[in-house]
Amino acid sequence: MVKKGPIFSFFALLIVLGVIIGFAVNPIIHKVNLGLDLKGGFEVLYQVEPLKAGQKIDKDAMSNAVAAINKRINVLGVSEPNISIENGHRIRVQLPGVKNEKRARQLLSTTAKLEFRDYKDRLMLDGSDLKPGKAKVAFDQMNKPMVTLQLKDPKKFANVTKKIASYAPAGNNQLVIWMDYKKGDSYQKEVGKKNHKFISNPGVDQELNTSDVQISGSFTMQEATTLKDLLNSGSLPVRMVEKYSTSVGAQFGQDSMHETIYAGAIAVAVIMLFMLAFYRLGGLIANLTLVIYMVIVMAVFVGLQAVLTLPGIAAMILGIGMAVDANIITLERIKDELRGGKSVLSAFKAGNQRALPTVVDANLTTIIAAAVLFVLGVSAIKGFAVMLLISNVVTFLTSVYGARLLLGLLIHSRILNDHPWLFGVKRSDIRGTK
Repeated sequence: MVKKGPIFSFFALLIVLGVIIGFAVNPIIHKVNLGLDLKGGFEVLYQVEPLKAGQKIDKDAMSNAVAAINKRINVLGVSEPNISIENGHRIRVQLPGVKNEKRARQLLSTTAKLEFRDYKDRLMLDGSDLKPGKAKVAFDQMNKPMVTLQLKDPKKFANVTKKIASYAPAGNNQLVIWMDYKKGDSYQKEVGKKNHKFISNPGVDQELNTSDVQISGSFTMQEATTLKDLLNSGSLPVRMVEKYSTSVGAQFGQDSMHETIYAGAIAVAVIMLFMLAFYRLGGLIANLTLVIYMVIVMAVFVGLQAVLTLPGIAAMILGIGMAVDANIITLERIKDELRGGKSVLSAFKAGNQRALPTVVDANLTTIIAAAVLFVLGVSAIKGFAVMLLISNVVTFLTSVYGARLLLGLLIHSRILNDHPWLFGVKRSDIRGTK
């Protein structure tokens, strides 16, 4: 006799899951953070080196460098940047959606150590004498861009300008403004060059008792804005040496995403058709759990605020294959039991018991491999490993326990008794039948 309770529970569960998925899919899709290879942008790897002799590059120095880089990225207006510290004192910066690669590189790597020196390169003032975050872009009388600063101590500036103004002969009373002055740089060597290293060299002919300083020169609006942003974000505590960089065009990223999604959709469709053809009702249940699997995986991925890349999509599709594999192992065991002459309920219980150790072993080895990739890998490899780990865990929830729950409700209702063909088993294949 057919039991209506399990059948009712089965359809009620399907309706609830359908409603949840219907409401969850759209928010999940819109909250996915796309990586460089899908969205386009700029990636650069820096080697961190000491800024001065005796400086140690320890964890604190690396953390301070990352904090300074974060401030500069905020200036670029990049959403969801990815900054990671790698072995060997390296920092990898990924900036999805960045179009002006030149400005991004300048903002990231420039140490931004501002110094005021005299014509003999003697240090008079530096960035520590400035009020933080007060740099602004203004315009001079000729309507040319310049940068205005505010000093902490007007008296100190008065003493400096008084000393500079006293230098003789005329032409030596310059207050030379440098950005990232290096040992060996010289004002006397640079002043005659068209593209000199210093920013500007205003003449000082009197004592200036003020906290306001103007940096003027042949600035374009973008150059003045970049200088202002660098000064407001603060100087880097270390030197950043570029080791590797790459950029991906926005159109190329979109094309890659569309082609990958298209290929993935075809792969999933072929898998579902295969399951239906070979395992009938069992295949239908497996396909339902695959849909649930994909939604849960993406929900967890978004919840972790991870960045989705092409390797991540590949890992998800690989996870779909593993989830299907778990279902195939279980359904094949059930078919073996049915061929042996057992009832549908007995075959279901025995098949699940026999399949579980194999599924656990297969997924456990993959989890170990993914964990190793995550620990030892870098950049996109870590993204692949994270997606693979999530996929394996969710496989247990959906392909093993989820499929068992849904199929178990139908079997316990007894509606499938005497219908082995719904599992892809012919009556002629069952032992003891003709």
